[in-house]
Amino acid sequence: MSQIESIYQHYLSNAIICTDTRKISAGCLFFALKGEHFDANTFAAEALKQGAAFAVIDNADYKLNEQCILVPDVLTALQDLARHHRSQLHIPVIGLTGSNGKTTTKELINAVLAEKYKTFATKGNLNNHIGVPLSILSISKDTEIAVIEMGANHQKEIEFLCTIARPTHGMITNIGMAHLDGFGGFEGVKKGKAELFSHLKNTDGIAFINRDNPYIIEMSIAAGLTHLVYYGTAGENAVTGQLLKSDPLIELAWKKQEQIFQVKANLTGAYNFENILAAICIASFFELSPDQINQGLTGYFPNNNRSQLTKTATNTVICDFYNANPSSMAAALGNISILNAKNKVAIIGDMFELGPETEKQHEEIAALAEKSGLDTVIFIGKYFYAFKDQFEGLFFNTPQDTERWLKDNPIKDSLVLLKGSRGMALEQLLPIL
Repeated sequence: MSQIESIYQHYLSNAIICTDTRKISAGCLFFALKGEHFDANTFAAEALKQGAAFAVIDNADYKLNEQCILVPDVLTALQDLARHHRSQLHIPVIGLTGSNGKTTTKELINAVLAEKYKTFATKGNLNNHIGVPLSILSISKDTEIAVIEMGANHQKEIEFLCTIARPTHGMITNIGMAHLDGFGGFEGVKKGKAELFSHLKNTDGIAFINRDNPYIIEMSIAAGLTHLVYYGTAGENAVTGQLLKSDPLIELAWKKQEQIFQVKANLTGAYNFENILAAICIASFFELSPDQINQGLTGYFPNNNRSQLTKTATNTVICDFYNANPSSMAAALGNISILNAKNKVAIIGDMFELGPETEKQHEEIAALAEKSGLDTVIFIGKYFYAFKDQFEGLFFNTPQDTERWLKDNPIKDSLVLLKGSRGMALEQLLPIL
């Protein structure tokens, strides 16, 4: 028996993985991962003391007893354990990636499929080289379908994550101006995301394709995919949809085999229409009835600060501050510009990981915001601040500066868009809105 198989036997006894001593549960397997500023090998004794059954370590200095399992590299052991667990699962695994909308689409797919199946979906945004193995190891033996989100900020990352998740089905939500620095530009983004299609081609998998997106079509052709299920607003699709209303919540009609159905979702933003349609397409493929699909959609309420409509004491806030890139920022500004409201305000923060494109992209978004017909635009962060003399609006270097101004100049009776990259931490402004 290999070392990974031996660890797997321990895992089967209590299938809980912990990587944080603050979240130890009795009988778990503690993996002592290293970070930029810590070495969890030093916490192995504490993990065991708190009730972990075993601690997987890669530094012999911390091997206290037989409960400490010494491996060459803890992260590699975690990934290999996830691969071994995945090999024991004989269920559809839907792999999901894209520049924008991954998490919302994942949540929608999960909400709808759960109307018929015992489902598992990636929690939060555990979508990287650590998160994907943890997600796979969270799939229980009674799960019938899993939805695994895969994020990337450089090429070969999706390819690597596919060796762990081994998706049988997959979709790319879209291709946008995200992580340009790591991918080496827009063409690099396309190449990186297409690694999911290459995996599906090599494993005879099935891809769900947005017929309205020329980049996705181009990539599916280049990958030589043979098993394709289409959705979109026109053409020969498994599911065809039409956006009826988005003011502020989305209402759409969708058609399958000449039958037309209508549904209202609890999401704002016309850009979420294609995410909802993707969920309908996938649910339809897995043979959910139209009633089950619509019930799953109407029962989903976002709570992850992505396109989430929040009523405060004085305003209605579109909470979309989990992340931002030029594509999603343009979509969010376009959305608020067409909504009906007496007073409309956009509070937008810097976008990160754009590399050489940083200055240009911030300038373009500032220009777009100025032309969006909003009553007030507030720009936050050093990248936007560089254009304070070029565009109309209020410019602040930091959220703290903004907070001070807002306390002296409160916004009331307004529809407010709050959006920026995660590192801007714009959620700190919500209490004063």
